[in-house]
Amino acid sequence: MKVKTNAEYRVRRHLRLRRKVSGTAERPRMQVFVSNLHMYVQFIDDEASRTLASASSQKLTAASGKRCSSEDAKQLGAQAAEAAKAAGISNVVFDRGGFPYRGRIKILAEAARENGLKF
Repeated sequence: MKVKTNAEYRVRRHLRLRRKVSGTAERPRMQVFVSNLHMYVQFIDDEASRTLASASSQKLTAASGKRCSSEDAKQLGAQAAEAAKAAGISNVVFDRGGFPYRGRIKILAEAARENGLKF
């Protein structure tokens, strides 16, 4: 099947990545999604098909009405780490969602590591 758009290609990259990455109750999958305006993080147990914790940049960027900046991504990484700690999660498998590991994704991951998550 031929890919027509960048969004379709990202989905194919994500599916390729998901063949290798899976979350368990002991080590859930930290899944990141980036939309045009916001970033979302979920901690998912794939064996039970449950979301254990989540965080998003909607509250961070609501005041400005602009898209999620790199500074917001850093705050979101810290917020996601706190949500994970509250749910009893310390070790995770990182799922970048088919997005390249650079820019805001990298900043978010590094901020989560700095705040105690191990992946």
